[in-house]
Amino acid sequence: MPINNSAIYEGTTTHVRRQPFEHRLQYGLFSLLIDLDELGDLADLRFFSHNRKNLISFFDEDHGGRDGADLRTWIASELERGGFEDSPGRIRLLCLPRIAGYEFNPLTVWFIDDMSGAPRWILYEIHNTFGEAHSHLVEVDGTDRHRHGFRKEFFVSPFFDVEGGYRVRITQPRDRLSVSITYVIDEETVFTATLSGKRLPLTSKTLLGATIRYPLITFKVMGAIHWEAAKLWLKGARYRKRPPAPVDAVSVSTKMAA
Repeated sequence: MPINNSAIYEGTTTHVRRQPFEHRLQYGLFSLLIDLDELGDLADLRFFSHNRKNLISFFDEDHGGRDGADLRTWIASELERGGFEDSPGRIRLLCLPRIAGYEFNPLTVWFIDDMSGAPRWILYEIHNTFGEAHSHLVEVDGTDRHRHGFRKEFFVSPFFDVEGGYRVRITQPRDRLSVSITYVIDEETVFTATLSGKRLPLTSKTLLGATIRYPLITFKVMGAIHWEAAKLWLKGARYRKRPPAPVDAVSVSTKMAA
């Protein structure tokens, strides 16, 4: 069967810290948009495997409940727990794949449609470098552009306390994709992260090409996090004590102005 909903997004991520001093990083990368219903067809691609080792792979245990259970079932259960009675339709994940067996996703974005095919929910799955994860589930309208926000409830960076909130601007993944997340404390912008990308068809050729252009991208992301942390420390940023992770793995977020 043709792969219609899954894709590659090739682009740039930028991080800008604004307080108490300016600090900026930018690098190119590629992400995969995985339609859960196309995983069987994606497994036919060269260099790609589902739940098996390969140059590029996607493991269910890296996402959701992180126990290897069926991801569609996990999403449906979280929607029900959040008070939503409607069943999900198409479910797509924007994520970094495993490269040469190594996986790390600072942020996985789940785009969840209703049964009519309209955008209905977005789930932001955040991971830190301490092996912890927390997700925010937000209900959206049926348009292609969304603006919303939610409280910060999870320890991400050792240089920021768990306070304030996030303001998010995001587009549905079409020919292009744009994500902007602004971290705000007391109405002051502290940190901004953006991701922009151009859609490419997901084929064996384009997948190998992206891997060559951005080699070992998951290793690079983890390395960049620690390298930038060292530079922040030298600039005078102080470490915060890590609090316990939230008891609930998923927060159903109330909408805030964005």
